Amino acid sequence: MTIESNVERHYPVSQSSITIRDVRGLDPADIDLPRGDLDVDAALAVTLPVIQDVRTRGVEALMDYAERFDGIRPPSLRVPQRVLDDALSNLDPEVKAALEETIRRVRAVHHDQKRNEHTTTLAPGATVTERWIPVDRVGLYVPGGRAVYPSSVVMNAVAAQEAGVPSLAIASPPQRDHGGWPHPTILAAAALLGVPEVYAAGGAQAIAMFAHGIRNTDGSWICEPVAMVTGPGNIYVAAAKRALRGRVGIDSGAGPTEVAILVDDSANPGWVAADLISQAEHDVIAAAVLVTTSETFAHAVVDELEIQLLAVKHGDRIRQALRGPQSGILIVDDLDAGIQVVDAYAAEHLEIHTRDAAAVARRVKNAGAIFVGSYAPVSLGDYCAGSNHVLPTGGSARHTSGLSVQTFLRGVHLIEYDKEALAQVEPVVSTLANAEDLPAHGYAARIRRNA
Repeated sequence: MTIESNVERHYPVSQSSITIRDVRGLDPADIDLPRGDLDVDAALAVTLPVIQDVRTRGVEALMDYAERFDGIRPPSLRVPQRVLDDALSNLDPEVKAALEETIRRVRAVHHDQKRNEHTTTLAPGATVTERWIPVDRVGLYVPGGRAVYPSSVVMNAVAAQEAGVPSLAIASPPQRDHGGWPHPTILAAAALLGVPEVYAAGGAQAIAMFAHGIRNTDGSWICEPVAMVTGPGNIYVAAAKRALRGRVGIDSGAGPTEVAILVDDSANPGWVAADLISQAEHDVIAAAVLVTTSETFAHAVVDELEIQLLAVKHGDRIRQALRGPQSGILIVDDLDAGIQVVDAYAAEHLEIHTRDAAAVARRVKNAGAIFVGSYAPVSLGDYCAGSNHVLPTGGSARHTSGLSVQTFLRGVHLIEYDKEALAQVEPVVSTLANAEDLPAHGYAARIRRNA
């Protein structure tokens, strides 16, 4: 068919499916990409008073917010060891085996990410050594709500453990159906990983607890402050992390989950439709974006969506996500244009279903994680690919990496110069100090000359 140059064309589709936009003829830089409207700044207005209240009232504030937001006051803020042990003992054997295999694979990948200390010799007696030191203590947030995420326990805890973090704490919302404790599968995963410090706290209040710490009335710590907070959460968790960044380190201000899929006409439309549906299953604001070089393929995917949506469990949630402004199908001129579009989108998860997918994947610059070929769906990465599923969202993959061992390490330089080595470069120090009108800097080097 002919398409008028520089004009975007929309195709009508059924109410249960997804919008198709034909952007052929447009400069990829000018395409209005599907994005949700997540106003973290607006959430700050709700979040900041919560943070201050937790800092002021401590445990009572946390208990009040649990009752208000989660519908129950937990029996205690910290989950007793016996509850963790019971959760692990009662865990379904198949789930336990699946978690153990996931832990094994994730640990293997993250073990290989470790950086070694390295010394550079610049001249006799002049060396710079870079050491990699783990942060002292990390708070790991595990969301509750529509789904249970033991996989998030694994992704956060294993990366921190492999980095050598000596102190880990987990927070997850209390559950009315489980006596006010976090979900037992979350607790079992914590026990399986050897993390005994778990708190029944969710939302912005949990992030505030980690950042400021919580004391008993006698001044002793219930939960000591952490140096870093990681883990996904809702908009209020993201807002709290943004508000407290600086007091604590954070992984990122993660937003709604998203997938982009780049395909040509060699892909399987049924598999692509299944992958779009699986991502939309997370949340009504989850993003599912397909970028294709084939108009025929785009319509084939819509047909597959209509068929598969009849059989899914969370159909209403999925349909709402697929119909939202954050989701859609874009028809592009060719693969080069498609690569430019997915680079501009910078997806949390990017799937490549094309001929020679491995070569195409290596042309992409911006993505949290890239799933190469038809047999690497995002759901594999969610659980047991070995990669980490805590990834940058909302386009931040242009400048931010996913969670890894490096997240928990700090590079520290050790500068060691002897007298002769300093004397050799003292003129350089003095010259640059004078150029910057900071003469005392130069003098601090010269004063040692005749020592």
